Amino acid sequence: MTDMFTTPRPAAQGQFLVAALYHFVSFARFADFREPLQVVCDANGVKGTLLLAHEGINGTIAGTDEGLAAVLAFLRAQPEFARLEHKESRASAMPFLRMKVRLKKEIVTMGVETIDPNKVVGTYVEPKDWNALISDPDTLVIDTRNDYETAIGLFRGAVDPKTRTFREFPDWVRNNTGLHNKPKIAMYCTGGIRCEKATAFMKEEGFEEVYHLRGGILKYLEEVPAEESLWDGACFVFDERVSVTHGLAEGEHTLCHACRQPLTLADLQSPLHEEGVSCVHCHEIRTDEDRERYRERQRQIALAKKRGERHLGN
Repeated sequence: MTDMFTTPRPAAQGQFLVAALYHFVSFARFADFREPLQVVCDANGVKGTLLLAHEGINGTIAGTDEGLAAVLAFLRAQPEFARLEHKESRASAMPFLRMKVRLKKEIVTMGVETIDPNKVVGTYVEPKDWNALISDPDTLVIDTRNDYETAIGLFRGAVDPKTRTFREFPDWVRNNTGLHNKPKIAMYCTGGIRCEKATAFMKEEGFEEVYHLRGGILKYLEEVPAEESLWDGACFVFDERVSVTHGLAEGEHTLCHACRQPLTLADLQSPLHEEGVSCVHCHEIRTDEDRERYRERQRQIALAKKRGERHLGN
């Protein structure tokens, strides 16, 4: 049996447990909390990134089942995070190189200071009800992620803003007056956090019926059977797995370590691809000096691998 804070664990696909989490809450002592949280993560062999700000916590961490349980218990022992929820998946190898606890102005950067998801937010839609909503002809579906994420997967019929960063999203909305042509707006993102701010922003901009997918794409891929799914492609994740698919199985994408774009198997066959140096997305925008610098980094990575070590530049 699971409690209200966890999701049923998928069938074991690897020895490492991955937890994606966020929680919006007034957190005045966030700076003082950084060091104790770092210590607990390190002591339990947990790696990843956690962002702390006055508005709460956000991040993804990985480790053993026991290590993750200890860190999550520590977080929920804090009064601000007593009702913290998280989503779980598996990884065949440790998907992070180190543990970083960072202080930020926002836990997800939109750049609109007046937005507070604790005051106003869109209507949550459970994964089991999402298909019906986005299939309604009165609904406009918007992907709030960035272009390198949407490049490998989208919900069927979704509008792709092709934003490079989340900071561009408010201007995209304001410059697209046609968004008001549909009575319902349905929004989604990877794990749900960007939609918290995006739907709050849309409400402030005068949109009335605004919905968002609870738990994001990750929750949908976990709960909705592939044969019933309206998701096409893979979901980009911010760790060494690069992507996941239905059932939260690891995808086939790799990452170009020169430009951080996800690569398909076809991309890897391109003559423009050189591991760690260039790919089909960045070959034309890199100089010879850039490529030589990346080649030297790749040589150092290869030497580290030969010694049985992991190079932090990888």
